[in-house]
Amino acid sequence: MPGSAIRARLDSGRWQRLYPGTYATYSGDPPRLAFIWAALLSAGTGAVICHQTAAELYQFGRRPHRALHVAIPEERHVRRTYRAGPDAPPVIIHRSDRIVEVQHPVLRPPRTRIEETVLDLTQCAPTFDEAYHWLSQACGSRLCTASMICRALELRKKVRYRAELEAALGDVAAGALSPLEYRYVHGVERPHGLPTARRQAPVTLGGRRRYLDNLYQDYLLAVELDGIAAHPAGERWRDIRRDNSLASLGVETLRYGWSDVTGQRCAVAGQVATVLAQRGWPGPARRCSPGCSAASARDHQVAGPESPRE
Repeated sequence: MPGSAIRARLDSGRWQRLYPGTYATYSGDPPRLAFIWAALLSAGTGAVICHQTAAELYQFGRRPHRALHVAIPEERHVRRTYRAGPDAPPVIIHRSDRIVEVQHPVLRPPRTRIEETVLDLTQCAPTFDEAYHWLSQACGSRLCTASMICRALELRKKVRYRAELEAALGDVAAGALSPLEYRYVHGVERPHGLPTARRQAPVTLGGRRRYLDNLYQDYLLAVELDGIAAHPAGERWRDIRRDNSLASLGVETLRYGWSDVTGQRCAVAGQVATVLAQRGWPGPARRCSPGCSAASARDHQVAGPESPRE
């Protein structure tokens, strides 16, 4: 089609320009998917959707970024970012020397494989907690497995947080499916010598299958990691009903939030150790540092009614 014919359609409003060389052949607002396809076509041969936009197509993670992320072969040159108009999302270009290997073989629009997408997002994460979020989101939604991400990790030469990611993938595989659960394992349970809980332990309550974040099965103690901050106020009663149902099975529940596990981890460890000891755990909790209060808190609380109170 000659350029004059395209310009006539643009001038009349029948068409609209989305990105360089790409047009929508209608006058209404283009949907998000139209912009994604237009960004791919504008980026040229071999382009694939990647990073946050690939996560959006896989339907996992947090709220999608307005910008569209597109990967192109390393040898090609395209402007790093570009935008056609005020209503078009900006496009961010990434270059890859493994674009054929990382592209999903069948899904459309063309995009990076799920495990490669997850690793890309961990490399953009400002903190390790954010990186762990992407691991747990992908595995928790059952879009991929920890072993798939491990294999993709081995194929990359340079990886930020490599040692931490390799260790974290073992925790994800064991069922620690959120940064808060990871913090509980590495800040509360392991440093203080508590027994290893079963992660995402299945139980049947009221005829429905539920999963407990941490279950010390031998001692009938559940540790749930959410708190009021993690749920709307209306769902608080759901947690209460679940805790009551667990109590009818002889399982006691302790519930902690982010500030407990991150800011009061020694106190949390002492409380968990106390309840475990009351239920037969030989213990004791150990100190994670010279100033740790976990062991002393446990000793104080289980010493009996004659011990002095604070």
